Amino acid sequence: MVDNMSKRGYDPLHYKFEDQIPAPGEVTEVADGVFWIRLPMMGRLNHINVWLLRDYDGWTIVDTGIFNSNVQGHWQTIFDKHLEGNPVTRVIATHLHTDHTGNAGWIVDKWDCDLWMSRSDFYMCKVMAADGPSDVPEDAIRFYRRAGFTDERLDRYRQRFGQFGANISPLPAGYRRIKDSQYIDIGGREWRAMIGHGHAPEHVCLYCPELKLIIAGDQILPTITPNVSVQPSEPLANPLKDWISSCGRFREMLPPNLLVLPAHENLYEGVHERLTALIDWHEVGLEKLYDLCATPKRAVDVFPALFKSEITDMSYFPATGEAIAHLHCAQERRMLTVTEEDGVAWWEQA
Repeated sequence: MVDNMSKRGYDPLHYKFEDQIPAPGEVTEVADGVFWIRLPMMGRLNHINVWLLRDYDGWTIVDTGIFNSNVQGHWQTIFDKHLEGNPVTRVIATHLHTDHTGNAGWIVDKWDCDLWMSRSDFYMCKVMAADGPSDVPEDAIRFYRRAGFTDERLDRYRQRFGQFGANISPLPAGYRRIKDSQYIDIGGREWRAMIGHGHAPEHVCLYCPELKLIIAGDQILPTITPNVSVQPSEPLANPLKDWISSCGRFREMLPPNLLVLPAHENLYEGVHERLTALIDWHEVGLEKLYDLCATPKRAVDVFPALFKSEITDMSYFPATGEAIAHLHCAQERRMLTVTEEDGVAWWEQA
């Protein structure tokens, strides 16, 4: 994820509840029957916001945090203190990433309730969780070698492969599918599912017209842009095109006066301004990428055009995927061409 709103003084957004950030194990009510929970994470992005919604005969949970005993302890505190003696009756995962699905299987098993997800994200999550450390595919090695990885980087990829499943509790065998534009009745209110593409295959956002708010997951974060990457599983994909299209569609469909409940950072108003900024950030990135490719570049050479912060060992893999996403988008727009030499792709101005 990229910080693209570092100068808060120029930020057009209006932040809400900044003095009411819930401590782990506590909740803050941000709208009638909508409770904010913040759970800890490791690393620079040190938290995730998840949501507890009052339902007819119990509670709906939206997103579940990283899978570990510390976070599960916070969930148990919430169960004991804030459910008012009623059960969890449904878990919704906005998308497949481990900070969102990590405890989903654990919670649905504990409460004997259903998991709701989009189809693509449910099945991709299951597939990724099934990969073990010894299952490194050769075509994935070719994918990263083509991007410009050294042998040392390829060894790091081999070492990291198969860790996804260790970071989520096992998902149930079955689930309830969420479709785009589907209306979900939660406690007598209609929530409209809006599916975004690019960050995840089918990222679910939940818009409630009555409450004038949207649970946005990673789709509309206030000061950072979600990672939009090409993965070895779909090596010729153009997720940035899908991402920009989704942002434009959301801007057309959503009213401007919404409270946005993002998965990270603070709650805010200004959804149209933020969606415009997200589009503009990537459009500027594509222009910088074009300028940088006046001479041939590999995917790993174009980081300076796209990222302000230093690329560390932990961020190298998502940065590579995002660089390839921008290169593919620029290629489809006929800004760049690609040639291949000894299994490495070289990109230059068309």
